[in-house]
Amino acid sequence: MRIAMIGTGYVGLVSGTCLADFGHHVTCVDKDAAKIAGLLEGRMPIWEPGLEALVKANVERGRLEFTTDLGTALDGAEAVFIAVGTPSRRGDGHADLSFVFAAVEELAGLLQGPIVVVTKSTVPVGTGDKIAALLKEKGAPDGVSVASNPEFLREGAAIADFKHPDRILVGAEDDKARECLAEIYRPLFLNRAPMLFTGRRTAELTKYAANAFLATKISFINEMADLCEAVDADVQDLARGIGLDNRIGPKFLHAGPGYGGSCFPKDTLALLRTAEEAGIRQRIVSTVVEVNDSRKEAMADRVSAALGGSVAGKRIGVLGLTFKPNTDDMRDAPSIPLVRRLIESGASVVAFDPVGREQAEKVLPAIEYAASAEAAADGADALVIVTEWDEFRALDLDDIAKRMRGTALVDLRNVYNPDEAHSAGLVHFGIGRGRIGGKSS
Repeated sequence: MRIAMIGTGYVGLVSGTCLADFGHHVTCVDKDAAKIAGLLEGRMPIWEPGLEALVKANVERGRLEFTTDLGTALDGAEAVFIAVGTPSRRGDGHADLSFVFAAVEELAGLLQGPIVVVTKSTVPVGTGDKIAALLKEKGAPDGVSVASNPEFLREGAAIADFKHPDRILVGAEDDKARECLAEIYRPLFLNRAPMLFTGRRTAELTKYAANAFLATKISFINEMADLCEAVDADVQDLARGIGLDNRIGPKFLHAGPGYGGSCFPKDTLALLRTAEEAGIRQRIVSTVVEVNDSRKEAMADRVSAALGGSVAGKRIGVLGLTFKPNTDDMRDAPSIPLVRRLIESGASVVAFDPVGREQAEKVLPAIEYAASAEAAADGADALVIVTEWDEFRALDLDDIAKRMRGTALVDLRNVYNPDEAHSAGLVHFGIGRGRIGGKSS
């Protein structure tokens, strides 16, 4: 099947490449000429494990192409996916759909016959209805169908998630769209991937509901971590104790500095705005957002507490800047408010991230960047683990302790246990592992 993919950001590039790997012919189109030029030369605009090799393989086999011309991408296509950005709109938290509607308007003027238009972007409930109306208004041919096919990709594991999904969700209002999407994803039937067909609005809302629920688990375990510190309990054991219950599950029960990234922050806000417009209160989701915002702001206070109450004049080493490992994504990363508050409080910050430096420099230009974790520890009064990259899990703590000026290891991801740190002469300040600064911390 010939498919056009509008947008070569995270979702569009990963989805288009994986669909090409299934055997479809996919043409990815983007207005950013520099991005397309880079892709034509084999340069990836994002860092995702395995993506560069998969793009190269499918380009060489003639199944994956890149262009800035939407008309070229649509030539012979039976389906066109819209995978452009829907960031939070400044000031009110609503999803900014300007890129989506701009793509639809251009699309309407180029379509030559019936086609299935699929929204892959995360959009508020009712967006598909607006797309259908806009296509008709702008003179799209009769017989064009509009469907919703939300993505459920984890950054850092997106290719595996696409090829081995928990479910494939299709929101459609007619058989043509359902049959088209079923054919596109037919290669996954061999893996017995569940395919769920719903109405378009239900599919749109399901994406937001899923992310809101996962964000709720994160905020819940972070509040439990605070309680563990107050009563001298261990949040990691607590998480195991509740996660072994199949009704709860162990995923997203890792206490830390709060969630970030491209999805949870904007999608929870967009869900709240949708509910507000519908006249419905969403008290749980509202509290989740509030807890997460305050959580990220409080991380600098933990570093200050580890240094006796003040970071003024101190040198702070930071390990990990991206919002999670295996990505270069800095969007709403917990490291941003942490580093900014440390600087505002008079500290100097030196940071190391395995792949995130280029993106980090755009939002955190006023800090020093180290070439390694060890270099970030040199002369530091405190070393703070913010992102749990695998390479931070096997640091030589004896060497780290010798390099540091101080002894505080502020472990915001509970990568190490207190005994490991103590044996190296470091004082471990973890999350939810007993009283702060006490023998369990």
